[in-house]
Amino acid sequence: MTPRIDLHTHSTASDGTLGPGELVHAAAGAGLDVVAITDHDTTAGWEPALRALPPGLRLVRGAELSCRWYGEQPPLPLHLLAYLFDPDHPELVAELARVRAARAERGERIVALLRADGIDVSWPEILAGASGGTVGRPHIAQALIRAGLVATTTEAFGPDWLGERYRLPKEDIDVFAAVRLVRAAGGVPVFAHPRATRRGRIAPDTLIAELAAAGLAGLEADHEDHSPAERAHVHGLAAELGLLVTGSSDFHGSHKTVRLGAFTTGPEAYERIVASSSGVTEVASG
Repeated sequence: MTPRIDLHTHSTASDGTLGPGELVHAAAGAGLDVVAITDHDTTAGWEPALRALPPGLRLVRGAELSCRWYGEQPPLPLHLLAYLFDPDHPELVAELARVRAARAERGERIVALLRADGIDVSWPEILAGASGGTVGRPHIAQALIRAGLVATTTEAFGPDWLGERYRLPKEDIDVFAAVRLVRAAGGVPVFAHPRATRRGRIAPDTLIAELAAAGLAGLEADHEDHSPAERAHVHGLAAELGLLVTGSSDFHGSHKTVRLGAFTTGPEAYERIVASSSGVTEVASG
């Protein structure tokens, strides 16, 4: 039987709704054989996930890095999935800490804007809701839901709220620097949802080709934010550039409707990721 492999999930260490331990148990319950924990800009969920890892499930430790391409104006925000890297690599640790601090600062500024407009949301309450994880806009969205101002996370990310009116930029990592850092830390970098037009501007194929030359290993093609045509385009581009292709749920718990294992990665691509890594975070097995 072909193993079921989901290489993009989030826990409460960033903006998911399941704790790391709950996440790995949910992955086993969903019939997955391999799951990656890829919280935004943090490795804080790794140890709790390892401690709770159920028998028969393999855990790929990773992160989703907040990146930006400065080759056009305004700079283009991008996400890079990083797998099996050394979590103690000094330069990467410093960059992730900087990005997390920027996220928190942006969150506090957004809350200040909301409060200036008479919207009663509390920054200390939002921080508490993040449970020490990386603070993001989904945590503010939850505060808006609790206040009865919106019904869903999707509504909170609409133009009247966090999508435009109360959206502020944040600092990210230059995407070429991120690829270099992940490789230097023994990890494997994969471009997350590169053709998700519903998220806004997309990365041009020329940029992806340049990133491939700089060390990018793969593209996430099978994702809920890609239409069938977009998935086909990414598969074709990966074949042209010699990149591996992944599929994954980008699971966030109740923040999104997508289920664990909604899209999966083929075993050949998974084995290429494992074989390409040289970090200290080998695949763990429950």
